Amino acid sequence: MEFDKLSSKILELMGGSKNVAKVWHCATRLRFNVVSDDLVQKKQLEGLDDIIQVVHGRDQWQIVVGTQVADLYEKFIQLTGINGDSKPTTDTQEKVKHGPIALLNRFITFISSLFMPFLDAICGAGVLKGILALTTTLGWLSAKGGTYLILNAAADSLFYFLPMFIAFNAAKQLKVDRFVSVAIAGALVYPSIVNLATTTTTIKFFGIPVIPMSYTSSVIPIILSIWILSYLEPILKKYIPQSLRYVFVALLELVIMIPLTMIVVGPIGSTISNALAGSIMTFYNHAAIIAGLVIGALWQVIVIFGFHWMILPLIMSNIAKLGTDPIFPIACAAVFAQAGAALGVFLKTRNKKMKQVSGSAFVAGIFGITEPALYGVTLKYRRPFYIAIGTSALGGMIIGMAGTQAHAFAFPSLLSIPTYLGKGFAGEIIGLLVSFVGAVVLTYLFGLKGVKEDEDSTNDEALIMPVEGEKISLNQVNDEVFSSGEMGQGIAIKPLSDEILAPMTGTISAVFETNHAIGITNAAGVELLIHIGIDTVELKGKYFERFVNQGDMVKQGERLITFDHQAIKDAGYDNTVMMIVLNSKDYNVEPDMQADETTALNVGVKNA
Repeated sequence: MEFDKLSSKILELMGGSKNVAKVWHCATRLRFNVVSDDLVQKKQLEGLDDIIQVVHGRDQWQIVVGTQVADLYEKFIQLTGINGDSKPTTDTQEKVKHGPIALLNRFITFISSLFMPFLDAICGAGVLKGILALTTTLGWLSAKGGTYLILNAAADSLFYFLPMFIAFNAAKQLKVDRFVSVAIAGALVYPSIVNLATTTTTIKFFGIPVIPMSYTSSVIPIILSIWILSYLEPILKKYIPQSLRYVFVALLELVIMIPLTMIVVGPIGSTISNALAGSIMTFYNHAAIIAGLVIGALWQVIVIFGFHWMILPLIMSNIAKLGTDPIFPIACAAVFAQAGAALGVFLKTRNKKMKQVSGSAFVAGIFGITEPALYGVTLKYRRPFYIAIGTSALGGMIIGMAGTQAHAFAFPSLLSIPTYLGKGFAGEIIGLLVSFVGAVVLTYLFGLKGVKEDEDSTNDEALIMPVEGEKISLNQVNDEVFSSGEMGQGIAIKPLSDEILAPMTGTISAVFETNHAIGITNAAGVELLIHIGIDTVELKGKYFERFVNQGDMVKQGERLITFDHQAIKDAGYDNTVMMIVLNSKDYNVEPDMQADETTALNVGVKNA
């Protein structure tokens, strides 16, 4: 879906920006209030390739596009400049959950949000640094030549100015002025300030000594600084009159935060960074084999639960403060092991669909993207996953014993190998070969043992009812978007309980701020949407509570959402629950209409 072109075309056919009074979105559709219905060109909108359906009713225009609606909405707002209204008000935001697990989940989500928006750039810059290291080692480029200097600037600039990137994303998450935040980070890497650190010259701010420190490529100091800013900014806005805020809020933020960061926050953050980096290296230096075993075995488990986002700042800190990092070379063994296990399944399986899935998962895995291998192959059969853990543990021990170090930040993959050049590089190659080849061979010999499959196997899966109630055919739903089947095949339930359960085991692929819908994708690629009620997005989260987040792994029968089905009905809304397979064209979807059956849908892969 080309969001730029589609957004522009939708705006044109909705009658232009002057005709759009309000735009927001729900689980699957853009919703509009317009000045004049006569200016909306419905037939032309329905003719656009990426639009499933256009619905007009209840003083609303609804453009159905599927679960990519949030991305389309963001692009629409960005391109058109229209002030959208998709964010809930304070009283309808998701309830704050307490307890250590909830706090940990929120912390992981926050840390990941700092890196995710420019993850592609980090990967590209890291790989380029590895390529430059390889070319200089082989003598293809001179480190003093113009070509190297320009390409090195391209590769290194993102990491050098890393505090500015992190500041921008942290400000967005903590809802403070993004440009003031970037200015604070910019002051930390300002040339004259950087030079003070290199010359260890101490300066004073109104008599207070400022410890000379280098903040280039740092992570923790700027995070702490923006976190403090998130408390300062509301106070300033509260006490400064509206007419004076335009100048004085930003002025006071800069005057207060930059000295505070350089005098207090920065040194504290750097001390934390140095302590963490030092503790990791101390453990590694005294028990490299054990470190290799643990990291090699558990890295992909850590990735599954999202804990790797907590480790990335430590790796960056290692490279920034020490110039090297021992974690990524070992983690690379875990990546290669998962790719090898996927290749083993590809070579062994007779199932056409699984051969296609495992083959593409192997290719993606070699280049560092292990999610297709994890969720589509190794976890599905389990034994290949355990084999990959075992071979990566062995490979990690070899790499740890060799003392391999990464000299640049590049996510583990085939392309990151040049960043491991230097001491222990031979051990790295041996460890990767052991992890990869071991996983391929052992998976081929033992990974599918006991698994019954044949070439024409359809991998049918029974999806249970998401809620207790009366099953009805989808064509009986009082919403033509669902009843027409254009969104996909499925079933509907008149609810008799207030709990939505996971109909299948899979990953939460879509959540919505109003909590009236949720998406799940399983290992076979089935994309399922559960939509609670009709037009219930207008409730803005009232009567709904969600218990899972996007990216969470859930088991069949696990609680996802609670809702008050009677209160929704009393408020004048249809509370029917719809369960739709969005990519029905790729599967055989058969509703189970028997009243005494807990199965709601039978879904199987279409035979090639």
